[in-house]
Amino acid sequence: MPHLLITDDEPAVRESELYRNEEPTPGSNDCFAKILGESPAMQLLRAHVEKVALTQATVLLTGESGTGKELVAEALHLASARCTKPFVPVNCGAISPNLIESELFGHEKGSFTGADRRHKGYFEVAEGGTLFLDEVTEMSLDLQVRLLRVLETGRFMRVGKNDEIIADVRVVAATNRDPEEAVRSGALREDLFYRLNVFPLELPPLRMRNDDALLLARHFLDKLNTENHTHKAFASDALEAIQEHTWPGNVRELRNYVYRSYILADNEIKGDSSFFDLQSHATESGSQISVPVGTPLADANRQLILATLEQCEGVKKKTAETLGISLKTLYNRLEEYSAEDCDNTPS
Repeated sequence: MPHLLITDDEPAVRESELYRNEEPTPGSNDCFAKILGESPAMQLLRAHVEKVALTQATVLLTGESGTGKELVAEALHLASARCTKPFVPVNCGAISPNLIESELFGHEKGSFTGADRRHKGYFEVAEGGTLFLDEVTEMSLDLQVRLLRVLETGRFMRVGKNDEIIADVRVVAATNRDPEEAVRSGALREDLFYRLNVFPLELPPLRMRNDDALLLARHFLDKLNTENHTHKAFASDALEAIQEHTWPGNVRELRNYVYRSYILADNEIKGDSSFFDLQSHATESGSQISVPVGTPLADANRQLILATLEQCEGVKKKTAETLGISLKTLYNRLEEYSAEDCDNTPS
């Protein structure tokens, strides 16, 4: 089965949205509105974020990929005295190593080939607010030295300029790697690790969050129903499978599963544990299609069905079983696509 890869084609300064709720009002009790979950692990996390937000301590967020580190960093910002100033998230692993110094600290006009104007870096853009450095272990060691100096002195220089600029910025860093292992392997400087690790927060994986998977799944489905004026619902076997699955991709995996299932379902989303086994096998085989967020559901539906039919070598019964839909639904969809192709054929 081809793997439907949901993508957010956004620049490096944004992380994919995981479980957005209503936009919170800075400084209000809504600062945690985007962090859904009622499990003890999430209640403890929110309590810790609320306490450290009132300080100026540097925070290091750790946890598996897909646990929502950017959302926690934003909640920390909104709960702090800096809430009315910018929150600037930067994915250090998504910026070219040749450009990251300029992106972080800015550059002067003429400081290097192609620098045709002065450029403000993220430290200046985040003035007075919070700078979130995701995947900080992906920085080069030379750049880690510069970051350490900024954290220790509160000052930095643009590339091509000798005058120092005051950095009135709170830094929150994150990594999905074990930071101590990154230090041992030489990927992270030990002195920078201790400077970032003033207040460490480990985000719990979804498998350790009790019934939060069901809460999140219903939230994602409700949002899709609202956006598309539908009334689709989970069958009992799907809810049981969601609760029992270990979710190695955490909230990001759950969100994508709900999106895929919504696309394929007529009215009721069905599925059991074998559905996730099929997904795992498909991922391992490397067969996948990419559907950017914002693609019309009908187009995404068509891409996935036709790609799966091809993967199953045209065997419709196997295709329907793989997709978790009835054979009748598959035939109906294929007839629709055939009619559309005929209508679009030049006369």
